[in-house]
Amino acid sequence: MKEIVQDLYGNTIYLTDERWQHIVQRHPVLQGYKNEVLKTIRSGKREQDAFYPYKFYYRKAFKNLPRRFTHIEVVIIFGFKDDQPNNFATTAYPMIIV
Repeated sequence: MKEIVQDLYGNTIYLTDERWQHIVQRHPVLQGYKNEVLKTIRSGKREQDAFYPYKFYYRKAFKNLPRRFTHIEVVIIFGFKDDQPNNFATTAYPMIIV
């Protein structure tokens, strides 16, 4: 199953169960914060990767994150499959930005 959201720029982006499991296995602190990850995609600040123009980083601040984490960053890959947009979250992680 996958969660489908739209970003601030009108792009449809999805997060699969497989990718969510990857995220929480590598960053267990995000277990229980799936809604925040999806909010990051919906309304986070977006920055394009300098070397890979199809890769974007979405970042958003949250006050309710565990430990001293202040932000969540989600990596989105933009592409096409069968001539249709295929934009998906590949990973996400917590960050501390002061």
